[in-house]
This record gives sequence, structure tokens and C-alpha cells, in this order.
Amino acid sequence: MTTGASTPTYPARPRRSRVRTFLPLGIAAWLVLEIWLLSVVAGAASGFVVFLLLVAGFVLGSVVIKRAGRRAFQNLNEALQRGGAPSGSGSSGNGLMMLGGLLLMIPGLLSDAVGLLLLIPPVQKAVGRYAERTFDRRIRAAVPGTLGDAFQQARMQRPDGKVVQGEVIVRDEPGGDSSREQRPPLTR
Repeated sequence: MTTGASTPTYPARPRRSRVRTFLPLGIAAWLVLEIWLLSVVAGAASGFVVFLLLVAGFVLGSVVIKRAGRRAFQNLNEALQRGGAPSGSGSSGNGLMMLGGLLLMIPGLLSDAVGLLLLIPPVQKAVGRYAERTFDRRIRAAVPGTLGDAFQQARMQRPDGKVVQGEVIVRDEPGGDSSREQRPPLTR
């Protein structure tokens, strides 16, 4: 039975970004390449050599992550003792060093090569600058209502921020000390 109402039109689904479209394909290709490289090395040397390479990569990656974490914690501790924020000069490579260590820990020769590249300081600086430029460009181009817009709003100093006036009421527990002095409410 028809009511005479028009059929609702649904808006077209937004297009998926290129990253969301090709990321699963890229991960699958990377896994196939890693397995192929491991089988080639195992055929050329032996399975035991491949096992030793994977264990060495795991151990080296864990040492790198531990060292970078200690350095990051030490930089944070020194900054807190100074009373300021951590400076970007000493802690800029810690994140990329941890990423390099994580890539070393992932089984595979290709990931180990990329992880070792990320441990080289000039490569760290170049990748860090590229990531910072890309992040800043995406933040500036963020559409209102997106996650990038939330980061942009968090970075802004908003003079019209709302303050909710209130007062804290402490209720004494039964049998507690009720001889506390009454304090006026906190106001600006």
C-alpha cells in the first residue's frame, strides 16, 4: 500500500581514502615479500641461520626500545626538575628510535632493514621533519568536526572559554570530627 510519500533518498557514501583502500593490499604484499625473503635466505644458508637472524633482530630491537625509553624518561625527568616542558632537541629521535626497535622485533628481513635505517641519526632527522610537516599541513587543512579539528582546537588559546562557578561541599562522616572551620566558596 502506498501512502504517497516520496521515497527517502540516502546521501551517497563518502569515498574511501586511498590509504584505507590500499593499506590491506600493502600489508598483504609486505607479508608475502617477508616470507619469500626468509625462504630465499633459508635456501641459501640454512633454517638455523634464519632462526639466528630472527632472534638477533628481536634481541637488538628490545635493547633499542629499552634504551630509547630510558632516554625519553630521563629527558622528561630533567625537564620536570627544571620546571618546564621537555625540549624538542633531546627527545626528537626517541619515538623514531622506538619505532625502529619495534620493526627490528617483528620477524622478517625487510622490517629489520627498515628498522636499522631508522636507527641512523640523519635518517631519523629527515623522517622526523617530513612527519612534522605532514602533520602540520593536515592540521591546517582539517575540516571542522573531524579529529584534526579537535587537535587544532586543543592547540588554540580560547579567550571565550566558559567557567562553571561552583563550590565544594564536604560532608562529615558520622562520628567524624565536625569541628572544621567553614570556608567561603572559591570565586575569581
